[in-house]
Amino acid sequence: MLHQPELGNYIRTLRKKSGLTQIQLAEMVGVGKSVIFDLEKGKETVQLSTLVKILSGLNIKVKLLSPLEPEP
Repeated sequence: MLHQPELGNYIRTLRKKSGLTQIQLAEMVGVGKSVIFDLEKGKETVQLSTLVKILSGLNIKVKLLSPLEPEP
């Protein structure tokens, strides 16, 4: 499990590897640029749906498990 600062660093690294600015990523996934900026700085608590959009925009597949579904 990633904590907030680690998550921000992870997002920043992926964004830079993709050659995107914070503004480009924000526009691509439909969030405000401050969401990306604050997330990368560890200041923002992000909704799961927003995080999934950001990760999808960076070509990271996200699998969410149901609480009733056992882990593989």
